[in-house]
Amino acid sequence: MQVLPNTCTCTNRPDLFCSITATSEQSLSKMSKEDNIDNMLDPLFIQESGEVYRNPTQVQMSQIVLPCHANHCGELSVGQLLKWMDSTACLSAERHSGVSCVTASVDDINFEHTIEVGKVVNITAKVNRAFTSSMEVGILVMCEDLYTSHQWKVCRAFATFVARRTEAGKVQLKQVIPHTQMEQMEYSLAAERRRMRLIHAEIITDLLKCQTQEYKDAVPAERTRVESVELVLPPHANHQVSTFGGQIMAWMENVATIAASRLCNAHPTLRTIDMFHFRGPSHIGDRLVLKAIVNNSFKHSMEVGVCAEAYKGGEPLRHINSAFMTFEVLDGERKACTLPRIRPDCSPKIRLDRKYIVSCKHTEVPVSVPWDPSNQMYLSYNNVSALKLMDTRNNWVLTSEKNKVRLYTLEENHMLFFKVVMCVSVPAEQTFHLLSDLRRRKEWDRHYEECEVINQADEDDTLYRITAPSVRKGGKGQDFILLASRRKPCGPRDPYLIALRSVTLPTHPPTEECTRGEVLCAGFTIWEESPSDTKITYYNQATPGVIPYISTDIAGLSSSFYSSFAACSQFLERRLSKTYFTQRV
Repeated sequence: MQVLPNTCTCTNRPDLFCSITATSEQSLSKMSKEDNIDNMLDPLFIQESGEVYRNPTQVQMSQIVLPCHANHCGELSVGQLLKWMDSTACLSAERHSGVSCVTASVDDINFEHTIEVGKVVNITAKVNRAFTSSMEVGILVMCEDLYTSHQWKVCRAFATFVARRTEAGKVQLKQVIPHTQMEQMEYSLAAERRRMRLIHAEIITDLLKCQTQEYKDAVPAERTRVESVELVLPPHANHQVSTFGGQIMAWMENVATIAASRLCNAHPTLRTIDMFHFRGPSHIGDRLVLKAIVNNSFKHSMEVGVCAEAYKGGEPLRHINSAFMTFEVLDGERKACTLPRIRPDCSPKIRLDRKYIVSCKHTEVPVSVPWDPSNQMYLSYNNVSALKLMDTRNNWVLTSEKNKVRLYTLEENHMLFFKVVMCVSVPAEQTFHLLSDLRRRKEWDRHYEECEVINQADEDDTLYRITAPSVRKGGKGQDFILLASRRKPCGPRDPYLIALRSVTLPTHPPTEECTRGEVLCAGFTIWEESPSDTKITYYNQATPGVIPYISTDIAGLSSSFYSSFAACSQFLERRLSKTYFTQRV
């Protein structure tokens, strides 16, 4: 099982580790974390029809942690855990594909807890979505105390596997059909995660261009350099005579730990693994050269770069894998110790505090997040993922309906969500193009007074400044700085998407003329019902800046939402007629 790219940990603080996937689930959790875990652990699901459903791709592995699996602290070695995870995920992928599979990538892994000797490790893996010849496998690792039956989450990961060619040629994978709410959510998000992986190489290039700050009395990075050689033997290989991806990851974790130890002169704890990217296969008889060095250190964490190269006989070295691992050193009270600074030896240098997105609980951070070209990819991913998570909710309450335009609301975790649903006799693709240009929204939405494009980042992402009138007579209006991210369907079971969220721009600070409003998550899903009919759903996670515009509708005191979306329908149908007339002429 070999491995390609992964999603990246989002952080603008070196001591904060929060994967973007976990971030999206925090910001817009469809279910509580406990519910998510229960749904993954319970292999059986009772459908509305009363039939018992079990995911056909789900594989579970349980292992007691023995002393031979442990490190010097009596805790499960991360390398051993990676091997178990890789094996379980591969079995799930092969169960779905019916053929041998190899690992293409492993997304970022954030280890929330260590596992002591004597505890039980429960690993659950199942295929979230299949593409042409690759598939995403979700992996959940739980720790169980046999004496109390208490279980807790250790980590969650996403791996991509590729089906091997058969004698008949390239394999065309059958599609995954989601049956539960959780499966539908993961199926939808898998397409967005795949988009991230496909542009992984660009991320690495950008990171390598970043420079780090040097400090006086810093430890030379060369002092932390480690190089080790491993001979690939039959026990290290899988049933396809290729080196286990998990085995290579374990060897890489070993040399990275040694490099980290040389900086801190202590035993470090691995917290996150970023960017596992297998670039080629390795086989029995190969010599694997593993190299690691501390790239940078911060107050409580350090980043170690590690790579694996292979050769056989007089062959030149082949690049197999590269990864970045983040370590901490814990004191007797399990608190992070202060680390010495490093003087990077290489140029260009890698930095850990790259400008990614941090989205924690709403009470901890502002709704808006900073926009910068270096974090565009992650903001866009987070934006679309949040909308997809909202789209998978199924406990909406119908508040009002008028002429087949329906308003739904949902209160959950002290947050208010609402959505408006309607159907139009306009092709889905044309609806998508018209609604994704926010400059045209003022033609049908009275809450959009003005809209200007600030930055056309690319074909999929645009920054807008929008002004809205005050809901109170004589009051100040509001303005919003929004990132609009659009996505076309990845497959027949996907909608068109237009996701909106607030960002902050140094070039457009708040002004005295307007109150700066914020949008946490909003947007449209556009489903093709037939070649000429489309179902439009507008979502919004209400914030203080949005609530004044819809409070009377939610309370049932008015139906202004109907006026807006009836105008939207007329706008779309009018544009369709105009397009048809132009084509005829």
